[in-house]
Amino acid sequence: MNHRFGKGPPKGWPGHFRGQGYRVTVPRRIILQVLGNAEKHLSAEEIYLRSYKLYPAIGLTTVYRTLDLLIKNGVIIKIESGEGRARYELAGRVEGINCHQHLFCVNCRNFLDISDLTEDEIAVIKKMKERLLKKYGFTVKSCILQFYGECKNCKKKE
Repeated sequence: MNHRFGKGPPKGWPGHFRGQGYRVTVPRRIILQVLGNAEKHLSAEEIYLRSYKLYPAIGLTTVYRTLDLLIKNGVIIKIESGEGRARYELAGRVEGINCHQHLFCVNCRNFLDISDLTEDEIAVIKKMKERLLKKYGFTVKSCILQFYGECKNCKKKE
């Protein structure tokens, strides 16, 4: 399975940012570097602690504001896992659907990124987006699909 961890920020993000009227600042670069080197989905506090080691002038408020801006611009995604705090990761895209998928184990609370969708699975997502447009006039720009259940390791423990 192709995981996004350690991949780095999407190519071209500095130009996209400048085109939207935003500056490419040191804190923004540091936060993207931290997320690009992450081995798991990180909370804002974890991002702050890792960023602080690289750039001690960064503040927690700056991290939260930067995370919001990066989400707004589609560079990162926010994941609500039901554990009381959000987690963040770089936005990975499957060509043509701009949709991010996770499996979430309700027992061990681990996430598994799914990025190796088949053509049939991609077609289902595209069809769902088309139906939402037709039925509600709603244009889907991006989506996050999360499936909740038990991972194979937890099933083995039973």
